[in-house]
Parts: sequence; C-alpha cells; structure tokens
Amino acid sequence: MDKKSNGKFSALLKKIEAFASCKNVPDKYAHILQGFLESYQQVIVDHGEDPEDYIHIFSLFIDLIQEQFKNPFKFEPYHEKVRSPFDYYGFGLDFLRPLVDLPRSTLRGSKELDLIEHYLENKENVILFANHQIEADPQAISILLERSHPKFGENLIFVAGTRVTSDPLAIPFSMGRNLLCIHSKKYIDDPPEEKHEKQMHNKRTMERMVDLLSDGGHAIYVAPSGGRDRINAKGVIEVAPFDPQSVEMFYLMAQQASRPTHFFPLALSTYHLLPPPETTEIELGESRITRGGAIHLSFGSEIDMENFPGGEKATDKKDKRRIRADYLWETVKKDYEQFPK
Repeated sequence: MDKKSNGKFSALLKKIEAFASCKNVPDKYAHILQGFLESYQQVIVDHGEDPEDYIHIFSLFIDLIQEQFKNPFKFEPYHEKVRSPFDYYGFGLDFLRPLVDLPRSTLRGSKELDLIEHYLENKENVILFANHQIEADPQAISILLERSHPKFGENLIFVAGTRVTSDPLAIPFSMGRNLLCIHSKKYIDDPPEEKHEKQMHNKRTMERMVDLLSDGGHAIYVAPSGGRDRINAKGVIEVAPFDPQSVEMFYLMAQQASRPTHFFPLALSTYHLLPPPETTEIELGESRITRGGAIHLSFGSEIDMENFPGGEKATDKKDKRRIRADYLWETVKKDYEQFPK
C-alpha cells in the first residue's frame, strides 16, 4: 500500500473511531470495524488489486451503519429490496465483489437453473432447500449468477432470521434483498415476554409467503438448519442438519398456494468470505474478519417431496418427515463435498 493509500486508510480508521465514540454505539464496534477493514484491505491486496479503489465503499458502509444506529430500519414480514433513492442491492454486491476470487469460483447445475427459470416464467414457484454459511450468502449467490442468470439472483427471495434484520452491521445488506423475515427457533424464547409477539410475526410471514406463491413466479431460498454451518472439533466445516419441522412447514405452505411449487436442493460454499463465530451467539455485534477466496454453488435435481429414497420405510407421518429432511440434507451435503477444497 503506497503512502497515498495508507493516508486514506488512516482517515478511514479515524472515521471508525469517531463513529464508535457516539454515545449510542457500543464500544466493541470500533474493534469489530477495525478488524474488518484491515482484513478487507488485505484480501484486496492478495487479489492483486489496489485497496484505494475500494476505500470509498467501506466508508459508505460506515455511513450506512451509522444511519441504522440513528434510525433503525423496520422490516415487514415480507421485505422487498430497496433500490431507490439508494441502491442497497447494488451496494451489497459492490461491497462483497472484491472479496470473491471469481476465476476460481464454480457454478454447477446450469440445466437445473434453466429448468427453474422455465418454471418461474410459467408463473410456477421454486423453493430451494439449502445450506447457509455467511450473512452475505444472498450477495455471494448474486455475484456468482451475474453473468448467466442475473435476474434470478436479483429476484430470489430469502428466508431471513432475526440477526440479519436487527444487527446494524447486517441491515444495509439485508435492505437490498427480498426477504421473508422470521424469528428462528434458536431465538424465539429470548426474551420470554416477546415469544407470543414473535410467533404472531412468523404466522404473518407464512401467510404472506402463501400469497406470494399463489401469485406465482417466485423462487425462495430457505436454510432448514435454522442457522449457519460451523467448524467442528476437527476443524472441518460441517453442513448443519436440516430440521424436519422446517422442511415440512415450507412444504405445507406451498400446498396451500393456488400455483404449483417445485423443490430443489442447493449447496453453497462461502464460509471463508465472512466466517461466523465458532459458537451461536444471542448478543448482536459479532466479529467480522474476511479471508476472501473462491465461492461455489451447486443446484441439484428437482426433488419429489412424496416419493424419495427411504420414504417407503417410514412407519408414520413423523418418521416420513424425518427421512425426507435427512434425504434433502444428505443430497446437499453430497454436493457440498464435491466442491474444490
């Protein structure tokens, strides 16, 4: 980094310190943003680019976070991406793009993607049962689909948990996506006095999803694990198991809609871009350190939700739901294990 870039880098650090000194901003945010900035700049250097070209995007990121502390954005059960007067969708892609090693990234399942787009053009729907690794998975998916299926990536609807709609560092990215906002089972009891309100919110979200599916032509990404993949004791990233109740809920909601819905597995590898904490945290404001690198997507073949391998062995409805969720998980896990290491 030359002296000119280093000067701008120092100015950005001072901007972070000034932001973190505000009375309504917890002290830890200075450390979080400084670490994030340093790793962000390092990845850009490692990718052979000039970090000065991206200082402005990180500076804008700080401005957007500061706005969230002043005026937190309220997400409705169904949030449609905000593209004006400020383009949050474009911002999210511009921010993440320099972290992605695109030449080494891979996309599998082009035929499945073409079939998915065919269904959508016919006003039918698609639900993607996928693993989930980082808060910025929506942006990573769009970046990898920009050349081949840009509109699909842009219009994809994501089922979003509480963290990405309440953490000021995540909200600017979430505002740029289509989201069905729910409270996951991990956090619905905390605090206990808000449990009923959260349950009613989830009910409204599911009702809105049925409306969308009845309109037709929508694709929805859901992670039935209810959280992100994490590293196990051996240092290996594990694809988190799928919750049978989660899979069943989305299947039942699709059956209530007046338009057909098709189901596909989706495996993704994005972990190193923004690794999550090693353990699940309830408190907001987790560390963000990027390592950058290649990302990978694999769209699997359409799943028959009634006739699937192992389903004939089910002893009752509950057992069938478990076997179905395990089959979906194993399918995603198998595709994930074929990604380049």
